[in-house]
Amino acid sequence: MENNNLVSEKIRNIAIIAHVDHGKTTLVDQLLKQSGTLKEADQTDRVMDSNDLERERGITILAKNTGIVIDGYQINIVDTPGHADFGGEVERTLQMVEGFLLLVDAAEGVLPGTRFVLSKALALKLKPIVMINKIDRKDADIDKTENAIHDLFLELASCESQLEFPILYGSSRNGFATDDKDKKSDNMQPLFDTVIKNVPAPVAKKDSLQLLVTSLDNSDFLGLIAIGRVFSGKITLGQDFICCKDDYVGKPSKITKIYKFVGLNKVEVQEANFGEIVAVTGFNELVSIGTTLCNVDNPLPHDYVKVDEPTLTVYMSVNDSPFSGREGKLLTSRQIKDRLEKELKTNVALRVEPTDRPEVFKVSGRGQLHLGILVENMRREGFELQLSAPEVIYKTINGSKYEPIEYLVLDIDESHQGVVMENLGKRKAEMKNMINYGNGRIRLEFEVPSRGLLGFRSQFLTDTRGTGVAGYSFHGYQPYKGDIPTRNKGAIVAMEPGRTTGFALDNLQARGILFVGPAQDVYEGMIVGESSRENDMDVNPSKGKKLTNMRASGSDDSIKLQPPRIMDLEVCMEWIRPDELIEVTPVSIRLRKKYLKPFERKKNG
Repeated sequence: MENNNLVSEKIRNIAIIAHVDHGKTTLVDQLLKQSGTLKEADQTDRVMDSNDLERERGITILAKNTGIVIDGYQINIVDTPGHADFGGEVERTLQMVEGFLLLVDAAEGVLPGTRFVLSKALALKLKPIVMINKIDRKDADIDKTENAIHDLFLELASCESQLEFPILYGSSRNGFATDDKDKKSDNMQPLFDTVIKNVPAPVAKKDSLQLLVTSLDNSDFLGLIAIGRVFSGKITLGQDFICCKDDYVGKPSKITKIYKFVGLNKVEVQEANFGEIVAVTGFNELVSIGTTLCNVDNPLPHDYVKVDEPTLTVYMSVNDSPFSGREGKLLTSRQIKDRLEKELKTNVALRVEPTDRPEVFKVSGRGQLHLGILVENMRREGFELQLSAPEVIYKTINGSKYEPIEYLVLDIDESHQGVVMENLGKRKAEMKNMINYGNGRIRLEFEVPSRGLLGFRSQFLTDTRGTGVAGYSFHGYQPYKGDIPTRNKGAIVAMEPGRTTGFALDNLQARGILFVGPAQDVYEGMIVGESSRENDMDVNPSKGKKLTNMRASGSDDSIKLQPPRIMDLEVCMEWIRPDELIEVTPVSIRLRKKYLKPFERKKNG
């Protein structure tokens, strides 16, 4: 039965969206602190970034929700990732809210992540609020940033009502917001008032229960925990319910726990009404994201947003190198398969497919960072595995081959413009915009194939002497652009097992860049460096100095070795060719040839 009159006047649901590092999580800290939700003992920087990798990298990877109570209103806040690789997290959580707060850095302005998250929010017809953040920066240009935001809304808005939105000015770090950039403030009250005034209160469209699951958690004691929003009806402790999704209707289960989010804690409650964001337990079957919990006698699945398709694939396999089992505990294909299946339950943008070999899995994701974070988490859990070179996912549209395109924005010094554009030209990039700031720096905007960005980051940092800033987001599919040259340097490959010696490495460092130092174990077929020439080079890094009774002038000079290049996981994924693999263990990341023996490489080359 339809019922459009029920409104939860005292609830507001809002998502905070922005490009990477524009201050979302720091803003949530201030909102929790100034609303009195967070006790002083709990007040640390970026309290919402609970994952170790999030704290190390300073980025949000998983969308999380919290709740604050102020002026009698319950404001449920969702903190979302800003990187386009974690767009699946943004898409699934935006379904829970009626409005969003777009944060834009006053100095950096509109970047690819801003465009990406805003397009997703506007597509769902959510009510916008804009805050220009970090206005206390010395290089802040508030007027220019405000004009760029209006231009972006004009480009992305689907109706006129989305062009009317309040703009606030403030600083997440210093904890203030104001609706007038010339008027000072010392707190976040203007932001609280704007959210309460502008974000619509939740409206129930049905009389019967609809709780849409947008996130999953697990407990050793309670089992599966589903987190979602009650769109209509009421859910109570001990109530019978069924799970529905598309045409599927499950068997009845009983609610055993209901939790609301207050600050960093889950608070147990007896019931939850429409408009509230809650966590519930009591499932006797597996539940996926996008499932609706309904009354037993009235299955009413709620619409859910389909997540964008993956754009990049790697093949993940059991580690079969000679060093297999030395450093990890989880080695078998069954353990890797179970871990990937567990990840699929919560990582909505990931796809895992079997291959014709039982020990190899095809894993597809949104980008290099998305897949890299998964592998980094697995290695920290004790897994050993191997990764192939990333491949982009092509589509056939109307009989033609299409490939994924990224929108790339670069901020660089004018003096580096020529070398950067030359590099991107080889990668089939098309320039779309150029802005000269007049202070020696320029902004360049390109559409570039996703495969053109593989290996781009390290070259870009070299070309700009570490001063360039790059950001990109998925832009869509376009016709195949043609061949793009890959790495033009060969690999230095160990020709026999052993332990590296300073004497051997001293002779090798003139022939390329080394990835290993002295006294490191190597095996036949392991890559120990990058050659200065195009072809691979088989060498013996374990060769010792021949001892004699004779002394010769100059032969006993001390060896001076350059420090080896540190190859972390993301750099390795950019660097390798299709005939090479990355060996990932809890302790080490090594590079190797797919075929370890030289005659095998020639035979399969």
